[in-house]
Amino acid sequence: MADGDEAEATDSLQQLGLSQYEAEVFVALVKLGTGTAREVTQITDVPRSQVYGAAEGLDERGLVEVQQSNPLQYRPVTLDEARERLRSRYEDREARAFDYLDGIRSEGRDADERQEDVWMVHGRESVASRTTQLVADADDRVLYGGGPDAMTDDLEAELRAQASSGVSVTVVSASEELFERFESADTDRLTTCTFPEQLPSDDRPTGRILAVDGDTLLLSVLGDENLPSLQTETALWSAETGFAAIIIRLLNTWLDEHLER
Repeated sequence: MADGDEAEATDSLQQLGLSQYEAEVFVALVKLGTGTAREVTQITDVPRSQVYGAAEGLDERGLVEVQQSNPLQYRPVTLDEARERLRSRYEDREARAFDYLDGIRSEGRDADERQEDVWMVHGRESVASRTTQLVADADDRVLYGGGPDAMTDDLEAELRAQASSGVSVTVVSASEELFERFESADTDRLTTCTFPEQLPSDDRPTGRILAVDGDTLLLSVLGDENLPSLQTETALWSAETGFAAIIIRLLNTWLDEHLER
C-alpha cells in the first residue's frame, strides 16, 4: 500500500471512531497478520508504550484478538468482521446523536414567529439543492424561472416528476436551449413561457426564481461577474410567510400581464 493510501485509510478509520494510535496499530496488524508491540512499533510511528493501550482499545472494540503469551501477541479480526463492527458502532453513534438532536430541537416558537422566517443560501450547488427540495415539496403548482446554466439534472428530473404527478409546472426563461430540455415532457401539466421581448436584457448570467404553491419563494442573484458564477450564487427563500405570499402575488400579476404563453 502506498504511503498516501495508508494515510487515507488511517484517517478514514479515525472518522469511524478509532483514535489515531488505534488506527495506526490496526493497519500495522493487518500488514503483519500477527505481531507484538515491538513489531508494531518497528513499522509505525506509534511509541511502544502507546501500542499496548491502543491494542487494548481495539480489543474492547472487537477488532483484535490477544494471545496471552510473553510477549503479548495481537491478531486482527478478519476485514469483514472489522467492517461490520465499525459500521455497527458508527450507525449506533449516529442514531444516538440524532435522537438527542431531535429531542432538543426547539418546538417553543409560536406560529407567528415562524411566519417571519427568511433564510439565506450561498453557493451554486447549495442553491440548486434547496431549489430541488422545494420543488419536491410542492402540492399544487410550481413556477420556475432561470437560465440553462442553473438547471441541474436533479432539478429537471424533479420538475418532470412533479408534473407527471399532477402538479402544475411552469418553466420561464429567455433561453430556447432550456426549453428544448423539456420538449419531451409527456404531460400537459408542464408548460414553458418566454420572457417578453420588450424586457431589457444583456449577456450576463442571471440567477433564478421559484414560487411553490403560492406560499414558498426562492430568489437568487449572482455575485461579482469577475468571479466564477458557480461559486457566487446567493439565494433567499421563505416558506409560509407573509413576505413570500406578497412577492408571489405580485409575480403572478406580472406574469398574467407580460408573459407570452
